Amino acid sequence: MKRLTKYATLMLVLLSTTHVSAQDDTAATGWQRSLIWDITTTQTAYSDSWAGGEVGSVNWVTNLNGSAERQLSPKMNYKTTLKVSFGQTMTQEITQDTAQVTTKSWSKPQKSTDLIDWENVARFTLGKIVDPYAAFRLETQFFDGKDSRKKLFFSPLKLTESAGIAREFYKKDKDFLTSRFGLGIRQIFVSSIIDLALNTETETLTDGGFESVTDAAFSFHENLRYTGKLTLFKAIFSSESDAVEGTPAEDYWKAIDVNWENIVSASITKIVTVNLYTQVLYDKEVSLKGRFKETVAIGFVFKMI
Repeated sequence: MKRLTKYATLMLVLLSTTHVSAQDDTAATGWQRSLIWDITTTQTAYSDSWAGGEVGSVNWVTNLNGSAERQLSPKMNYKTTLKVSFGQTMTQEITQDTAQVTTKSWSKPQKSTDLIDWENVARFTLGKIVDPYAAFRLETQFFDGKDSRKKLFFSPLKLTESAGIAREFYKKDKDFLTSRFGLGIRQIFVSSIIDLALNTETETLTDGGFESVTDAAFSFHENLRYTGKLTLFKAIFSSESDAVEGTPAEDYWKAIDVNWENIVSASITKIVTVNLYTQVLYDKEVSLKGRFKETVAIGFVFKMI
């Protein structure tokens, strides 16, 4: 966490310095901000006397999506985006006592969604075919709940620092298509319980290589919008390479990591929307197969900015 504090402090100092230098520049523009919060919930329940084997459930998910972008000066554009999601599920559990009496009790809440994703990109707009950029990204979750004995907060924590070239292929109002390619270094902090006293230790994994990130957002109708993000990372060195040398997994860290997110939002009314979210993940060190997640939700949306 000390390293996280150091990076956050450096980012704030950099942004403050750039902001001050841009205050006197007439070409600087104001902030383009967006902050949307939504919450979705479903609930079903059945009495103990209900026949048929159905069980009740309660599901809820809340999402916070925010972004802020500003042309700080003619040669400096800064954009920050934040995605926060959390959700839980509870289900009824059917049990029978010795007299064959059936009861339905509620389970403890189980986490179904957990995400914190904060990205900052400074792009040097020099009027060329491509623009140099520097980026910092933090990815984590509120807690790791795999071990019921103790929650491990903000684990795993991934920090990515990268720099390279970027290009804005399209921009009109809130629609855009941008892509960047560069060199990146990742630090992954993973906490684990090490003894019966529930003491923990944190392991740090480091790798570096090539990063490619493509962001897109398009409105097909005033009530229908698509947002997507494709992140690719090809490691060329890893702190784990010696530990896995000579094992079947010795080259797994060299495979390209993929994170492809898609959101299609359809507004039914000003505050009611339907969201289709899909995510494709591939990390050979985690699983030899790709991982897929899909969420379809109808919920209340509040555009706060």
